[in-house]
Amino acid sequence: MSSPSATEKKTSTTRSTMWHSDGSVILQAQDTQFRVHWSILALNSTFFRDLQGLPQPPGQPTIDGCPVIDLAGDDVTDVEYLLKALYSPPFLCQKALPLAVIAAHIRLGRKYDFREVLDLAVERLSFDNPTTLAEYDALPAPYPTRILPYDGIEFDIITLARENAIMSVLPCAYYHLLILHKTVDKLFEGVQRSDGSRASLSLNALRECVSGRDKLMHAQLDQQGSCGWYRFWAPGSDCTNSNGRCAQTRDARLRAYLDSPALRALAGFDPQHEANKQVCSACKHHISQSNADGRRKTWDRLPAFFGLPPWGELKDQP
Repeated sequence: MSSPSATEKKTSTTRSTMWHSDGSVILQAQDTQFRVHWSILALNSTFFRDLQGLPQPPGQPTIDGCPVIDLAGDDVTDVEYLLKALYSPPFLCQKALPLAVIAAHIRLGRKYDFREVLDLAVERLSFDNPTTLAEYDALPAPYPTRILPYDGIEFDIITLARENAIMSVLPCAYYHLLILHKTVDKLFEGVQRSDGSRASLSLNALRECVSGRDKLMHAQLDQQGSCGWYRFWAPGSDCTNSNGRCAQTRDARLRAYLDSPALRALAGFDPQHEANKQVCSACKHHISQSNADGRRKTWDRLPAFFGLPPWGELKDQP
């Protein structure tokens, strides 16, 4: 029996289920190998397009004549998710994908310049964490919608965005976290995932989040805040409630808030809410305008509450 060629790869490796018999290149992540096609990689990645054109160095390991490219530092599962996107386009068309898939596409999409894969992954994060109030108001419930939910995902989205410098999603992601976890203790504790691990924030992210919560809680009761009408609004001459019920409702809302403070910086005014039914139509209109103005001003300042640059300067890493 003839001995293997000196250029044949002789290591303890596992063959992935993604092993195309007509493949022309082998990618190796850790101890797992994937036999794929140069043409597919080059079509989607300038990195692999350029790599394909380079002459093979002496001693380049091969298998069945295919060069073996070591993807140093890359996780096997990340590579599987990337190749699944390249070889099965419907995979990317699903309404919701696991966050692990999106994270893999961001990491490897940026590292190897799989631009479309990267852009689609960032787009999913951005959809649920938009940069405009109109897009925020249009979000369906529950959060998130383009990413499969699990316990603690709101923490992990922030971590993923920070680690990959996707800064534009952070203001809204922080606000979502504060709405879902109403006390500072909850922010510090994090959430236990189904596998027993704990989703939590880094110290810097936690500092930004807690500081932002404190600023938002104060700002929402300012005269220009979304809840400023609790304190500063008074019925006008067009009020049709001669019995004072409009002012009484305002006072009751303020007392209820002071008894149980809650973050409502972006909450809208619902004229049909039970607590507002005693307010006359004219006063409801004025309150609604005050609330809408407060929400717009809060949104414009949302990044600043968390110590981030203004919306127009909040750029993602390419």
